[in-house]
Amino acid sequence: MKTVLVCAVQAPFIVGGAEILVGELCKNLTRRGFKTDVVNVPFKWYPVSELVRQGLAWRLLDVTESNGTPVDLVIPTKFPSYLVRHPRKVAWLFHQHREVYDLYGTAYCSFTESPDDQQTREAIQRMDTTALSECRRIHTISRNVADRLGQWNGLAGSPLYPPPQHLGRYRSDGFGDYLFYAGRLDRLKRLELPIEALARSGSRARLKIAGSGPVEGELRRQIERLGLQDRVELLGFVSDQALVDLYAGCRAAYYAPLNEDYGYVTVEAFLSTKPVLTTTDAGGPLEFVSDGESGIVTAPHADAIAAGIDRLFALPESRLRELGEAGRARVQDITWDHVIDALTEGL
Repeated sequence: MKTVLVCAVQAPFIVGGAEILVGELCKNLTRRGFKTDVVNVPFKWYPVSELVRQGLAWRLLDVTESNGTPVDLVIPTKFPSYLVRHPRKVAWLFHQHREVYDLYGTAYCSFTESPDDQQTREAIQRMDTTALSECRRIHTISRNVADRLGQWNGLAGSPLYPPPQHLGRYRSDGFGDYLFYAGRLDRLKRLELPIEALARSGSRARLKIAGSGPVEGELRRQIERLGLQDRVELLGFVSDQALVDLYAGCRAAYYAPLNEDYGYVTVEAFLSTKPVLTTTDAGGPLEFVSDGESGIVTAPHADAIAAGIDRLFALPESRLRELGEAGRARVQDITWDHVIDALTEGL
């Protein structure tokens, strides 16, 4: 039996899509007959000088064998796990440390113009290029992640889309009166935009948001300030069954983070035969969502999103179904067997 180690990174007490994806990857590697385990090192991203030490911690690990049993394959996922050394390293890149790359110079970046911060940023870029160059192959969870890798590190990655957690359970129960978002309540998800847009919309659309995170308090205050308590629901954590049910009953999904790596919401909505409302700068969702074909794409500001909501809620169910079915066709070939075949090729 071949042995595979998945290298993961997790900030303690924070669980999101990446952590779910690692669990699903391990489960499906085991299903395919591989002896699988996870190497997980706690991650701390602040102050920025800490990032180099985090990378060095991975560089110092020996994962070539365990208790006399050789490790046949190592699959690193996101920064800085790919700094691990191994003779057979095949990356499935979730993302790099985006503050060094596409988020640098934005309001979402903690790096300053100080010489120390600039030195750290340059060191991380060199570390990334060196460590990822050691991989036998680099797969990425989206074309967007591959494009960043090519732009900033001069390395090629091939997109390998991950299936969502509840593959095979998604369904449609018709088209309700609400938009649905599921995921972490984080600043990069920009959930203030659809809430503001709802206040400017001429429709009576509602919005249901499932998840928790650091901006939950801000969102609650925004909802109260705009008087939207009867139209916006912050559901918090929901069960797996409730999640599937919420997709099944929504009119469409809303998903418009800033330059997202991939985004399960798009795929989950399409598997539920629902269109997706997103924005022109959302990144990963745009690999599947086309305006007027599988959803609605607007400019990333509240007035444009409000117009998109009105447009969406004016469509008859027959047209919504057409959009959802077009989306479903775009994601129906995303399977775990395809992922495992690609990651373990030649093993």
